[in-house]
Amino acid sequence: MTVEQELVELERAGWEALSTSADAAANFYREALASRVRMLLPGGMVIDDRRQAIEAMRGAPWDSFELTGERVLLLGDACAAVTYRAVARRGDQDYTALFNSTYVREEDRWRLALHQQTPI
Repeated sequence: MTVEQELVELERAGWEALSTSADAAANFYREALASRVRMLLPGGMVIDDRRQAIEAMRGAPWDSFELTGERVLLLGDACAAVTYRAVARRGDQDYTALFNSTYVREEDRWRLALHQQTPI
């Protein structure tokens, strides 16, 4: 598996966890987040505390999601960005946004360090 495939799969696994349950999402991101993290979320919310970021994942699960246009930009041997468009649904609420998830290598694993959502 290439680095690009590995990172896209990791990003999709995060969405699967977010679509399963609050506990599944929190457990996934407890393992997937880097030691230092920053999340730039809709409404101007900025989270830069790892524990707070994990708790933020405990929202109601998504009923469905579709990722398209996934691209990986390698920024070095230990850093890469995954960008894509997502369309998700929760109840009667639709959400469409552009996403950027930047990963770093920590302890021989890819870990999410920076995440940004831009609703469209």
